[in-house]
Amino acid sequence: MGEQGFGQSIRRSEDARFLTGAGRYTADIELAGQVCACFLRSPHAHAEIAAIDVDAARSAPGVIAVFTGDDAVADGLGDIPRSDRLVNRDGSDPVSPPRPMIAHRRARYLGEPVAIVVAETEAQARDAAELIEVDYAPLDAVGDIAAATAAGAPLVWDDAPGNVSIDWAAGDAAATERAFAAAAHVTRLDLVDNRVIIMPMEPVAALAAWDPAAEHYTLHAPSQGVHFLRRDLAGPVFGLPESAMTVVTPDVGGGFGMRATAIPEQALLLWAARRTGRPIKWVAERGEAMLSDLQARDKVTRAELALDGDGRILAIRCETLANNGAYVTPYGRGSATGGFAAAVTGAYDIAAYHVAVKVIFTNTMMIDAYRGAGRPEGIYVVERLIDAAAAELGMSAVELRRRNLVPAAAMPFNTGTGETYDSGDFARNLDDALALARQGDVAARKAAARDAGKRYGVGLSSYVKINGGVDDELAELAFDEDGGLCVTIGSQSNGQGHETAFAQMAAGRLGVPFESIRVVQGDTRRVRYGQGTGGSSALSVGGVALVQAADKIIETAKGLAAELIEAATADIAFADGVFTVAGTDRGVTMIEVARAAAKNGAPLADGVLYTAEAHTHANGCHVCEVEVDVETGAVAIVGYTSVDDIGRVLNPMIAEGQVHGGIAQGVGQALCEEARYDAHSGQLLTGSLMDYCLPRADDLPNIAVVFNEQPCATNPLGVKGVGEAGTTGALAAVVNAVVDALSEYGVRHVDMPLTSEKVWRAIRGASPAGTA
Repeated sequence: MGEQGFGQSIRRSEDARFLTGAGRYTADIELAGQVCACFLRSPHAHAEIAAIDVDAARSAPGVIAVFTGDDAVADGLGDIPRSDRLVNRDGSDPVSPPRPMIAHRRARYLGEPVAIVVAETEAQARDAAELIEVDYAPLDAVGDIAAATAAGAPLVWDDAPGNVSIDWAAGDAAATERAFAAAAHVTRLDLVDNRVIIMPMEPVAALAAWDPAAEHYTLHAPSQGVHFLRRDLAGPVFGLPESAMTVVTPDVGGGFGMRATAIPEQALLLWAARRTGRPIKWVAERGEAMLSDLQARDKVTRAELALDGDGRILAIRCETLANNGAYVTPYGRGSATGGFAAAVTGAYDIAAYHVAVKVIFTNTMMIDAYRGAGRPEGIYVVERLIDAAAAELGMSAVELRRRNLVPAAAMPFNTGTGETYDSGDFARNLDDALALARQGDVAARKAAARDAGKRYGVGLSSYVKINGGVDDELAELAFDEDGGLCVTIGSQSNGQGHETAFAQMAAGRLGVPFESIRVVQGDTRRVRYGQGTGGSSALSVGGVALVQAADKIIETAKGLAAELIEAATADIAFADGVFTVAGTDRGVTMIEVARAAAKNGAPLADGVLYTAEAHTHANGCHVCEVEVDVETGAVAIVGYTSVDDIGRVLNPMIAEGQVHGGIAQGVGQALCEEARYDAHSGQLLTGSLMDYCLPRADDLPNIAVVFNEQPCATNPLGVKGVGEAGTTGALAAVVNAVVDALSEYGVRHVDMPLTSEKVWRAIRGASPAGTA
């Protein structure tokens, strides 16, 4: 397998069950005596709840119980955790109102749970929910940032004047102002980062049970980590030690940040299971999930770039308004503030920066972390500014990037935003991407597109993705009596291929068959500790823990091997799964040692809790090629090239798939996805897949992915993370390509999503003749 199994495209072992319908998701789990739940949700984005009449529902066929906010208050239930440890720019605390499990006396967003019905069947629960009569007193609502920040706007919270959740800033305002004052040229853009519904393939679901004899809760739910879910529910909501709750996550059909926090429905099911004495399952339909799942992005930014007379960037500054939604979530404000600000200098040597962000309450679903958690938003800003500046200066966008990219010789490089890029060759990424995309043929492609009534455009995006959402992780390895190896790890797969990746690393390090390894995750009964998955850090933290645990086992096994072959431990060498005596052919395999140890009652086992030393910084360059139909405004991506430095590559096939998936999500946001709420009623206007457009296979070309491996210096494996790289580079690459295609019409910018109507209007509005 080679050192730690790196560099080999081993097929994903989990795909056999996924592709044959044998996956085991939360909805597939059945418990004895299980019943079903249905949530009654507020049809108003903002309303007082004067009274709730549940008598008819409680008397309906099959109904076991109906609970409301009054019941939750009477039982003394706590709130969903919300702290993000941020402060306003003046040092004061932001407005962080409590988020109850269920609305009590007031609903503040469309779809907020108002009651939960428990019945023998799902159909009975749904029928009974329709019998509940709620006396609502509708209130004025604010459904987007503009409405919420208008003079005299209705307040979501009385103690949040102007609907400001937090007023935050970072950077050196004085140095930035001096740089702009001295600039030979300043480029300005107003940018919209559109709201998206995250839409994992697996809808949200949960199954809760209560054991009265043991006084113990059990929750089955898709998550990005069972331990944080238990932590957020056991103490804050129920006032219990974590030992009083088990959380199990089986197969998961996508996470993307949405499953990195506890949600009210999970807490409500646990509470209802205790009250009724029955296990309770809830599986959301897609329409319900579109109302109640956490959403993402949604910000408007006024961005400025200062340059000297030679096209060197002096400073960047941003003023941003970011949507908060109705309540505070654990990672929403952090993504909009620190996550965003840290990324705005991108891959460039920009000494001065200043970012000011106001996060705004609205009567909408909450915003939280989503694939990249602020980093794609920051890269989008700087990459759009660079293209706009190049156009204004009459300079090639490639040349302007080359003049300002951090050179490889400068590594490690301390950015103006406080990050330290330990490694990378950003200029090589750019050159390789251009060569792979055959940019010498652009003139011919433009001519061919024009002959077909279209316009061809090329967009670049040089990105750095700051990774490190997990600070530490535990990995434990144990051999059984047959020589099989169990890898227990706190990281959580959401479909990325962790079972294969961790088994591949263990097989390579220990020299045992890949097929003999099983990976255990997602169960607080079997995994002692874990931080879950986030920030593209599964390998850079969890993988390091695994390898270090394997090394400890090797050291222990050397002594046992020495006994088996009657040699001194100091003379034992280990390679490719075999312990040998130096200078002889005498040896014994790791599996033979493991079997002997188990037979003697002391199985080979060890574990490591590894703490990450620093962030990692994946980086790369994307080249997107588009053709725009000038008669319809339709955008077709006709070529896409991605050169990515994710450090050492464990499994190229899995890594390439991660890049493909990330690019697809970025393309979706850039071209077609947009969650829209009515500004004054807060009603969701894109509440079904008839109204909300997801990217499809025919929206994407074959994507060329090449890895430029520059090993990371901040972890022993040299890995940087890949999961969010594709999304981080894709947004600006797509938009830059479309703007380039439309440049002859004088189009300077088009906001995402670049729908055919929006592009068509941009062409008509910018063309002197009003036609193509």
